[in-house]
Amino acid sequence: MKPERIVVREYARLTTSPVAGPSLDEARISQTAFDWLCDLAAGFRRSGAQLLQVDGRQWLRLDSHVGVLESPCGQVIEILPKHHGEGDCERSARRLLCKLIAGSLEMPAREAQEAGLQLFDAPLSEWVMRRFLLALEHLLKRGLRYDYQRIEEEQRFLRGQLDVAKQMRQPPGRQHFFQIRHDRFLPDRPENRLLQSALAVVRQTAQDADNWRLAHELAGLLHDLPASCDVAADFHAWRDDRLMAHYQPIKPWCELILHRHMPKAVAGQYRGVSLLFPMERLFENHVARWLRGRLLPGAKLRSQIKRHYLCTHDGQDMFQLQPDLLIEQGSNKWVLDTKWKRLNEGDRQGKYGLSQADFYQLFAYGQRYLNGKGEMALIYPAWRGFAAPLPAFEFDERLRLFALPFDMDGEGLRLATGLALPVQA
Repeated sequence: MKPERIVVREYARLTTSPVAGPSLDEARISQTAFDWLCDLAAGFRRSGAQLLQVDGRQWLRLDSHVGVLESPCGQVIEILPKHHGEGDCERSARRLLCKLIAGSLEMPAREAQEAGLQLFDAPLSEWVMRRFLLALEHLLKRGLRYDYQRIEEEQRFLRGQLDVAKQMRQPPGRQHFFQIRHDRFLPDRPENRLLQSALAVVRQTAQDADNWRLAHELAGLLHDLPASCDVAADFHAWRDDRLMAHYQPIKPWCELILHRHMPKAVAGQYRGVSLLFPMERLFENHVARWLRGRLLPGAKLRSQIKRHYLCTHDGQDMFQLQPDLLIEQGSNKWVLDTKWKRLNEGDRQGKYGLSQADFYQLFAYGQRYLNGKGEMALIYPAWRGFAAPLPAFEFDERLRLFALPFDMDGEGLRLATGLALPVQA
């Protein structure tokens, strides 16, 4: 029996009581899943993250994390991005999320195109497993990487090298056995053990018929491989040299399935794959990827740069300033920060929904990274209520800040007049 699946989006409300027509913004879940989410949220808070908020005694309100969760009772909760607003389509929201995850995993552009995502319209966990299976199938066509393994054993015949020390310690009556050591060319290496472990997870959790079939076909080709006994150690031993270059495309999917990849994977003895991604980080990675592909010659983009501090105290730096993006072209610099938040260009009275704290933060960036002179930008997702850049915000005659929309569907940053970013239009 397939586990029950609930599809919602960011900031949705969950309850154990009946709801009047389930939607992407409200849904009913089981009591065991409700209690499990409360315990899970407590663990997130202890690590400094926010998963959800308690809204009354019978409601939970999700935060800006997206992905898929499977409770111990088998109920699957898929959380999609809240992007278009009214009439948000589940299918388009899922394709957007898959595209953002693919970009964050640095998939080749031809594999991350939306047209390719439309070929497999399924829950996020099934999509992740499908990408892993296709990458594994391609890897097996290229061939597994073998390595020499030292074998020490006792045999009735000589093979390889005789272990003289052990042979001399043979007790009477066993001197006809030989203590030997030799090398064998085997596929038993860390990368292949991790592939076997990830494939075992997919075989046990896949609900899609095509995924289930392909997983069992590939398992027959890897039946001689042992599974990983120490996932963390094997990932640490994963080699990235040129002889292992054809293993690189499958590594991110393997990490996702084995609960090691960015930014949060919910570990536990559950039947399915549970993954959570903060939309702020996915949006930042997507904007950075888009900008890198459109920089003018001579321009460089740096992410999460850590060069300056807000102040010094007793000879030590304090309060590190870390902008999301910094573009450099010769002696010119531009500081960019991404915010996964909706602005409303018609709400001037409410300051368009802008945060005063964000402006304080950008002002500090401007003083330290631009020496108080230049241009900066806050980048927000474009939607019907925010389709064009806002007029410039001037801290003084030398330092200006722009609020720019980024079109997630049309793949483009809408530049403001007067902002001379070294980016192709």
